[in-house]
Amino acid sequence: MGLLSNLMSKIFSHSNVATVTTGGASAAPAATPSAAGVQPAAATPAAAPAGPAKPVDIAAILDGLAAKNPEKLDWKKSIVDLMKLVGMDSSFKARKQLAQELNYTGDSNDSASMNIWLHKQVLIKLSENGGKVPEDLLR
Repeated sequence: MGLLSNLMSKIFSHSNVATVTTGGASAAPAATPSAAGVQPAAATPAAAPAGPAKPVDIAAILDGLAAKNPEKLDWKKSIVDLMKLVGMDSSFKARKQLAQELNYTGDSNDSASMNIWLHKQVLIKLSENGGKVPEDLLR
């Protein structure tokens, strides 16, 4: 798994927790195994149709994580803060690896430009994969 897949799974896994919390007692057993791992193959297809119909609110998930974090992390503006918020390595090396994975063509030693590009690309990828991202963050 690449860094982008890891990042996306860390964010989307929080939507399962929100579903279990708000879904009621009958939803908890079905949602918990799929969030925990790959074992319940039969449960995953049954849950899949509900996923695409209802996009995952990325802002709500990340705002919730930020509210619980002791650091002041601005995921809406910073790829470093977004990565830290979900518990990932946000080092320059990790960001360069993520940029390579996303086919960044700029100078990877220009961290400011690369970070801005990375942040936008990650939000676009989240949006393309079922995440509801605020429109102003995608421009």
